[in-house]
Amino acid sequence: MPELASRPGGTPPPAAGQALFARYAFPPNELGYCGPADEGSGLLSGERVASVARKFDGAWPYLEVIAAAAGIDDPLDLAVVRSYWIGGGLLDTVDGGGLIRHLRTAFARQVTGLLGVVDADASALAHHSFHVFVVYPWVRFLRKDPVTPLRILQNCRIRWGTVEAVDDEHVLMRSPQLTLDSGGRLTPGDPCTERVRWSRSGRSLTGTPAVGDTVAAHWDWVCGSLTEADCVALQQATQQTLDLVNGTRAPL
Repeated sequence: MPELASRPGGTPPPAAGQALFARYAFPPNELGYCGPADEGSGLLSGERVASVARKFDGAWPYLEVIAAAAGIDDPLDLAVVRSYWIGGGLLDTVDGGGLIRHLRTAFARQVTGLLGVVDADASALAHHSFHVFVVYPWVRFLRKDPVTPLRILQNCRIRWGTVEAVDDEHVLMRSPQLTLDSGGRLTPGDPCTERVRWSRSGRSLTGTPAVGDTVAAHWDWVCGSLTEADCVALQQATQQTLDLVNGTRAPL
């Protein structure tokens, strides 16, 4: 899947939002964690993305909320999709309390982590980090044995990092690793080098990374490059969610 291109005048092509959604949605779908089964090929080829995206019951409620708050008709509009996965100003248009109430209804039949106990008027963000750290149940298991929950939360969040080396199918990426401090607070810790896939059998989610690039990763895949503004937006959204989580969880 090539990098997103713009039409003359800098306007994204109509399917740009769908392509960006597919990039970030493919890694967990490939693992069977999110979205309908056996849809990876359709996501990567660009086929049926609009219909398949609606079956991602984790992401779709957020896209609908962001689009509605911003007055955008299409939940797969590029700005909406980018806001959910990465961050940015559109998140500020969403009422946090309204988002929490909406998600409590949307996920009423699912086991969640902190969604049922977080302050109903909290400054929640319609961002993927909120789904990872608040809605997913893994945050519940940090007290018992944090090793597995931390690994899953680290891989499931959209993380940023700097490419240190590139080979035919993988990069070495230096990225902050999620940690649990002595007081039980979740925080992006010191950067560590990790090996992440950018290509497999000639198929990739992005163009070939270069040493020094700042990229985003989701599970075991590099999903694309990040501008400086993107990286700031992703860090800010992630930290705001972690602040909410740390303020909700009882201290050790």
